[in-house]
Amino acid sequence: MQVRGSPADALARVPPPRRSRRAARSLIMSVMSVFNEAELKYMTGGRQLGRIATVGADGTPHVVPVGWIYNAARDTIDISGIDLEQSKKFRDVARSGRAAIVIDDLESVDPWRPRGVEVRGRGEAIPLPTPLIRIHPERIVSWGLEHGRSARTVAPKRAPPPR
Repeated sequence: MQVRGSPADALARVPPPRRSRRAARSLIMSVMSVFNEAELKYMTGGRQLGRIATVGADGTPHVVPVGWIYNAARDTIDISGIDLEQSKKFRDVARSGRAAIVIDDLESVDPWRPRGVEVRGRGEAIPLPTPLIRIHPERIVSWGLEHGRSARTVAPKRAPPPR
């Protein structure tokens, strides 16, 4: 019996294991993201309301509800809103470069099961073309998700060098 090609050639002809598109997307997102799989699933599950925390010039905390989205391309939390550019939160982030957001809800009230994700990090106040606040995660705390509580510091992504 004659064998054609090397063992490496034979292995190359073996088809890879089949995965669903959802499983493949989940794997890609979790490998490329600072968020774990349970956090990504929670944040992309239709929640739109969170609470942003900033610090005023005098050191006073400021917490307000906001609309947000997970920006998968940048692995950030992007916050928008009506007249955002004229808001205290926008001015605070522009001045301090820091922000945090909590995205949470109740999975159940009986028994009591809160769940959520807190993201702290570098904040950008971006005025144009559409004003938004972008939070680059540095510290992520989550609770009540698939694997219980998680708290970790993640390597901050550096801002791109100016052109």
